[in-house]
Amino acid sequence: MSTPTTSFGREAAAALARSKNEPSWLVAWREEAGELAQTLELPKPEKTPIHRWTLDQYGTYRPGASAAAKAELPASIAALLPTDANGPLIVQHNSSVTFIHLPEELKAKGVVLSSLEEAARTHEKLVQDHLMTAYGKDEHKLSALHAALWNGGVFLYIPKNVEIEEPIQALIFADDAEATFMPHILVVADTNSRVSFVEQAATALESGNTTTLLLNGAVEIFSKAGAHVRYASVHHMDESVIDVSYRRAILDNDARVEWIIGELHNGNILTDTKSILKGNGSNSDAKIISVGTGSQRMSLTTQAVHFGRGSESDMITRAVMKEEATAIINGITKIEHGATKANGQQTERVLMLSPKARGDANPILLIDEDDVKAGHAASVGQVNADQVYYLMSRGISRKEAERLIIHGFLDPVVSEIPLEGLREQLHRILERKLG
Repeated sequence: MSTPTTSFGREAAAALARSKNEPSWLVAWREEAGELAQTLELPKPEKTPIHRWTLDQYGTYRPGASAAAKAELPASIAALLPTDANGPLIVQHNSSVTFIHLPEELKAKGVVLSSLEEAARTHEKLVQDHLMTAYGKDEHKLSALHAALWNGGVFLYIPKNVEIEEPIQALIFADDAEATFMPHILVVADTNSRVSFVEQAATALESGNTTTLLLNGAVEIFSKAGAHVRYASVHHMDESVIDVSYRRAILDNDARVEWIIGELHNGNILTDTKSILKGNGSNSDAKIISVGTGSQRMSLTTQAVHFGRGSESDMITRAVMKEEATAIINGITKIEHGATKANGQQTERVLMLSPKARGDANPILLIDEDDVKAGHAASVGQVNADQVYYLMSRGISRKEAERLIIHGFLDPVVSEIPLEGLREQLHRILERKLG
């Protein structure tokens, strides 16, 4: 059964770690996080009262059944894998990683793809040097709980000067509402390396399920000097699931990170995607779309923090709101003192399809340096009547005209997904959500 977080602490975290035979450093690390979870408060996202959400259940450790081959994966998981996904693949089922495929030619180049639990044993120093250093376990209660309870997870390491052409795919899947579902994805791209990573989070819970499943997930990307990481993510889970996802990237000199995020989950959402541009000449490009339906409550924050000289960031968020859904969309560009010649741009656009839907776009610029460029744009409105009229004058019905406009509104993100099969799946998800 699920247990309230108020009963969770240092001893419970240590007992869980020992039950999985984790290394001593990780047991102690989880102990500290368990203690923090008892004292820290929940995060306080703007205008989103998450204290009313069911965040006090974390489930129990329930590993999925391991598969030796892709053909052995359960049908519910196989159905979510695009037909063109024959390259590197890792699957987490409920609380554990159950399948990994990494081609031999990538292994020969030194590429590592494993569960984070296994990497804590086999690549101890790499994990210790990076794990939750971008997303701290002491930030708030949810980060402490994540640190104490993360399970399965993904560890990807790309050595210096290695370029991987085919996207690496991760499927994070749950079909047990009583399972602890807290994956942590850790990507370390060494100097001058290049990789595309595609993450998909999905659930298939029993019909009529009334138990709240909490996805308390985290992503950390370390893009070393000259490295280029493209990270695409699509979340589409059952309405009874709460999606809490914190994503962080730290960029060294001349490094680049691209975020391509589809927040298409059916339940409440709290996400925070941040790039920390430490290095000179570093570059971050974030594109995020979301569709809110029913009575969903969403808090979507995108951030870029500039430390490096000549660093550049661009953030674009586009949301479509239906029925009685509510979205608070925050864009935060912070240029620190000393980040001369930095350039930070952001755009938030919300399309309203119902008089009862609500979308707040909040662009924020925090500038502590003079010799920089920064700008923002935000808009909240309905489907453009002139565009609808133009299409209808060409013989297209009003409903189809609005559908075309909405898909065009979201296409800047959809078209960037680096797997054709997943792009097609994303279109199907959009069709379902937009009706």
